[in-house]
Order: sequence, then C-alpha cells, then structure tokens
Amino acid sequence: MDEKRTIRVSKYLSKHLRHQPDRIGITLDPNGWVAIDELIHAAATHGFSFTRAELDHVVAVNDKRRFTIDGALIRANQGHTVDVDLGLPVAEPPAYLYHGTVAASLGAIRTQGLHPMARHHVHLSPDRETATRVGARRGRPIVLTVDAGAMHRAGHVFHVSANEVWLTDTVPPAFLRFPG
Repeated sequence: MDEKRTIRVSKYLSKHLRHQPDRIGITLDPNGWVAIDELIHAAATHGFSFTRAELDHVVAVNDKRRFTIDGALIRANQGHTVDVDLGLPVAEPPAYLYHGTVAASLGAIRTQGLHPMARHHVHLSPDRETATRVGARRGRPIVLTVDAGAMHRAGHVFHVSANEVWLTDTVPPAFLRFPG
C-alpha cells in the first residue's frame, strides 16, 4: 500500500470514526466501537472501498496510532466530536505536558486558557516534539508547557488515550507557560 493511499484511508477513517459516522450510515456504540465488516461495507456503499488488509495496514503504521482494533471491532482512540465515552480511566499525569498551537491563538489562550472547542477534551502531548508536530499542522508551531502536576494537585482530572495523548476538560491560564 503506497503512502498516499495509507493517508487517504486514515483520513477517511478519522472523519467517520471521530466526526461523521452517520454520513456513511454507521452507528458507533456508546464507547465508539463499530464492527469492521460494517465499516468496510458502509464505506464501499458510499463510494470509498478499502480492504481489511488495507485497514489493518493503516492501523499498524499510523504514526499517531489513531485507531484501535479489538477483534472484529475498531474505534478511534480520541478526538471525537460525536458523543462517545472511551471509558478511559483517570490517570496521574507527568509533571509537565505540552500543547502545540500557533501565534494567532495565543491571545485567547492567554486570557481563557485551553478549551476543547468542538472536541470532548483538550489534547496534550507527552513531549515537546509531538506538540511541535501538532502545532505545525496549522502553521508555524508554538509549544506551550502545561503544569499538569499542579493541575492534578488542584483537582483537575486527566485521562490518557491508547496512543498516549493526555486528555483533560480545560487548562486554565494559570497552569500555562508561554515561550519567550
């Protein structure tokens, strides 16, 4: 499977397992799972065919590990805008986590902190490198440091997804460190 096809299938899966399952006529269970056979059939019916082997390849090589397969089921690991409960346990975060953004967002972040926007949680990275890649998707990246240890001690709840993305409801400005 070539890289362009891998990316195309991955984006298709993200769109329909995280944001628009109803667009192709699938229904995610309350925890975000759908039968792989149902997904493949629905995709083909809506003009985007892929095989089980292609699906397995995308899941295996995705550098962001966006998807999990459990037997005959698949789901996205995080980033949903549709209502699902991933059942992630509460986890104690490391002392610091990171968030990649761009300069245009800094004004609002300085005054309001980080909010999930259309998603269910704020997404935080375990290292600067990952946060840099996340921020670069929208322009020249700026990496913010989140004092996750202090947030945890103050009662903020954290979860960690299967692909090591840290999730929390919000990050108030007091827990953010801005570069320079």
